[in-house]
Amino acid sequence: MVRSRNFSRHAEAGFSLLEIIAAMLLLALAFGAVMHVAGAATEVTGHARELNRIAMLADATLDAIGRREPLREGIQEGSYDPRHQWRSVVSAQAPFPGQSPDLHLYRIDLDITWRDGTAERGAHFATLRLQDEPRPASSTSVAGP
Repeated sequence: MVRSRNFSRHAEAGFSLLEIIAAMLLLALAFGAVMHVAGAATEVTGHARELNRIAMLADATLDAIGRREPLREGIQEGSYDPRHQWRSVVSAQAPFPGQSPDLHLYRIDLDITWRDGTAERGAHFATLRLQDEPRPASSTSVAGP
């Protein structure tokens, strides 16, 4: 009976050193995994923010092309800031069936490149734009009385 009394006191004494070390090891592993996930999420958020900015720059650039002056085939280049450059190519497209002769279809390709750390990144955007270009008036005119 004396032995059972000592055994019950020992069972109520608490955790052993080995159990505490094992719990600390598991806690350290779990904390490391959580920190890895948090770091990856921060990196992905930064990348998504950069892609969102690129999309907004592309939208503004594509909207501006052909607004100030009529669309003409050719290449234009520029930069938004020291990190972000753009290049647009405007090309005439074949008329679609039933298209009015005064309407001309153009394809606008826009490439935006930027540096992301040591890597060169790029994004390509394309759109079609229909432009009304009436035929020039005849050089001969009929004079009225």
